[in-house]
Amino acid sequence: MLSNQIKEAVHVLQQGGVIAYPTEAVYGLGCDPANHRAVQKLLELKQRDRDKGLILIAADFDQLAPFLAEIEGSLKERVLATWPGAVTWLWPAKPEVSTWLRGEHVTIAIRVTDHPLAAQLCRAFGGALVSTSANLSGNPPARNAEQVRAQFGDQLDYVLEGEVGGHAKPSQIRDAVSGSILR
Repeated sequence: MLSNQIKEAVHVLQQGGVIAYPTEAVYGLGCDPANHRAVQKLLELKQRDRDKGLILIAADFDQLAPFLAEIEGSLKERVLATWPGAVTWLWPAKPEVSTWLRGEHVTIAIRVTDHPLAAQLCRAFGGALVSTSANLSGNPPARNAEQVRAQFGDQLDYVLEGEVGGHAKPSQIRDAVSGSILR
């Protein structure tokens, strides 16, 4: 059964809103990746350069598949072996994936989250969500709802209350093709 908080967060996402929610290590800002206005609002709130690209999180790989180009089976298996978990992979994006999601890159950053509340949110929403750390560019990421409100005030459409996971640092970022660790 879905909590009222999850239902409200999904409603806000469906209406094109930007929300904050807990992830594995920090609070994230999220929106519907298919809604250009919502993504633009998120980038403006965060003061993030559009060319950097964004991360998508999901409850399972199938929610990410619409954004992804095919890669060699052994590479796919390497990625899937780390999920759900706090590893974000740069995966070749389908050509039609918008630059507002992938930035100036040919890849898109993706993760199947192991945070129970974030995964429940993705399942209830029915798809992947944009997930970028909840902070103004250059500031430390928020680790609780209070810190989110301190940085963004009432500019967000909803803050989903919850505890971040047990990771001390934001997710590791790896390249799906080369396997190299970027962060």
